[in-house]
Amino acid sequence: MNQKASNPIHVLLICGGGSSEHEVSLRTADFIERELQKCPDLKLTRVTMSAEGQFHDGTGKLRELRSDRLLYGSSGEAQPVDYVIPAIHGYPGETGDLQSQLEILGLPYYGCGPEASKLCFNKVTTKLWLSALGIDNTPYRFLCANTAEETAKARDALKKWGAIFIKASNQGSSVGCYKVTEEAALEQVLNEAFRLSSYVLVEKCLTVRELEVAAYTYEGELVITPPGEVCAPADTFYSYEEKYAENSRAETHVVAQGLSDAQLGWIYEASKRAFIGLQLKDLSRIDFFLTDEGDIYLNEVNTFPGMTPISMFPKMLQNQGHDFSAYLAELIRTAVNQTA
Repeated sequence: MNQKASNPIHVLLICGGGSSEHEVSLRTADFIERELQKCPDLKLTRVTMSAEGQFHDGTGKLRELRSDRLLYGSSGEAQPVDYVIPAIHGYPGETGDLQSQLEILGLPYYGCGPEASKLCFNKVTTKLWLSALGIDNTPYRFLCANTAEETAKARDALKKWGAIFIKASNQGSSVGCYKVTEEAALEQVLNEAFRLSSYVLVEKCLTVRELEVAAYTYEGELVITPPGEVCAPADTFYSYEEKYAENSRAETHVVAQGLSDAQLGWIYEASKRAFIGLQLKDLSRIDFFLTDEGDIYLNEVNTFPGMTPISMFPKMLQNQGHDFSAYLAELIRTAVNQTA
């Protein structure tokens, strides 16, 4: 049962966060704000989180969400919060830290829970869980320290595979991701990756098609879209800049062409197994690699995908025949009614 417009649901939209993905988070929040403005029974307050964890509203004034689930203003005024959208990419939104705080407050929120968020944000633990769930993923090594003994694993991988990706384990959206083909570049790249994360992933570089599915809950049912495709320029990979820059040269196709029924079936089943096995909630974007030899690997799980004008998740949801504002509003109303 929906609340009447005279008693709207108060939704707190949190964006920013101060990480390397701060600006992308603001653009995601722009999209969500526009969509929820279509819903008269929802009242939206948007705040931007600083790197220090403080909330500021659109006028720059300080706001504070306290344990009584009231959002306080700088003059002491307060309003109850019914639901939270933690639209922060990277730390502390996708890492589970913000979700843990919301769990303590007893506030329902959009997206995956603390444990699933933390697990999927860490590239090493993600691969360990995918293997445990029986889902193929790219060949890899992982390094737990920037020592000669550990970095020797990266050198061995480079000699064995010819080309590798070095990835900071606890960064999102291709931040801290480097392609290495020459041993002379390895030391500098490893130093940079370890500066960003205490664990580093070394992956075999493959010639692949990059496929993505949107997996989300719609009217109580899990929806997994047909895969779309991202085509990076031939002289680079799908880096952070290619993902989010306005002048990105990457091409995106909402529906990938030329996939067999068997390939589509494998991607669907792997996505379903990952969503259920990792205990994801509300939404995710699940990315796959399809090699020239026809092998398919699950590359990563993004628990809060970008929603910028060039982002794939909202495009694939819309292509499925679903309206984003209706989808999110239904999740909000259901969660609030269940906690009332």
